[in-house]
Amino acid sequence: MIETLLNHNKAWAAQRVLEDPDYFKRLMGLQSPRYLWIGCSDSRVPANVITGLEPGEVFVHRNVANLLHPGDLNGLSVLQFAVEVLKVGDIIVCGHYGCGGVQAASDGTRHGLIDHWLRPIMDLNERFEADLALLPDAERRLDRLCELNVEQTVIRVTQTPVVQDAWTAGQSLAVHGWVYSLADGLIRDLGCSVASIDEARRHRLGHGGR
Repeated sequence: MIETLLNHNKAWAAQRVLEDPDYFKRLMGLQSPRYLWIGCSDSRVPANVITGLEPGEVFVHRNVANLLHPGDLNGLSVLQFAVEVLKVGDIIVCGHYGCGGVQAASDGTRHGLIDHWLRPIMDLNERFEADLALLPDAERRLDRLCELNVEQTVIRVTQTPVVQDAWTAGQSLAVHGWVYSLADGLIRDLGCSVASIDEARRHRLGHGGR
């Protein structure tokens, strides 16, 4: 199977050159993506594929359940590089319905080390327990928790010194919250975009009062 992947790579590279002889020469140039994508590690949610973007057009960070922890040096380093060096204009936090990480955080059982990573989602599940209980079935409750997790991660991104400093310096930067459906391949904008410190403050207060 590994040999098959290498053969696929050779075929893919040859096809790119056949269609566009300068394809790889352009990719070797300065990286200048407009977007930073913070998404889930789920293999069914590849950023380039579902958005129709080419390599070089989106800078990607993925982890279990599309989280950003205050102490996650990996995620924060990606964020800093994207904002300060690449000067991306948009940060997209994209979760997906049926997320296994979100489900693990809400099923009430122990899963080992991953429980530490999923703690923010567990807290969300407890915080919105009454609201979630009003939904008609377990699938809809899970979907709503996936949405809440994206919204909370958007808030966490806007609270980072990297993003706050960029806004203070007048850099044009917006943070968006999306969720992807495996059932139909469509992305839903959750309407929680934030593009300034003032908007971040209002968004945080609005989310906290729900």
